[in-house]
Amino acid sequence: MEIFTLLETLEEMLEESKAIPFSGKCVVEKDEILNIIKEIRIKLPDELKQAKWVKEERQKILVEAQKEADEIVKEAENRIISMIDEHEITRKAYEQKAQIIETANEMSREISKGTKDYADNLLEKVAVVLEDALKTVQNNRKELK
Repeated sequence: MEIFTLLETLEEMLEESKAIPFSGKCVVEKDEILNIIKEIRIKLPDELKQAKWVKEERQKILVEAQKEADEIVKEAENRIISMIDEHEITRKAYEQKAQIIETANEMSREISKGTKDYADNLLEKVAVVLEDALKTVQNNRKELK
């Protein structure tokens, strides 16, 4: 920064200036001091503009970094929610699967019992018919003898 260099030059000029005896004052070249102050005034706005630009850029970078960090956090939260939802969906699917299997097994048992009962009824009727037929055959045989 040139301003610091100019300020150091001013400081050196004051330190190297001739002191007035018995006072804290010194003799300096007025024109040289005024020229350095004039240069400082000229350079000061440029350096202030640069400092302002640096500060604004820093702020933009911070805002952008914060925005990016917020997006990363939001994406992570959405991913967690998605994973939780997937887990919930999977859990519900397993529950439904177990319920469907249990229902199918129960229906299978009922159908099997119904089939056995039906077959038993048919066989009982066939037995009755066969017994009647056997009685008829026996009666006919008795008559034939």
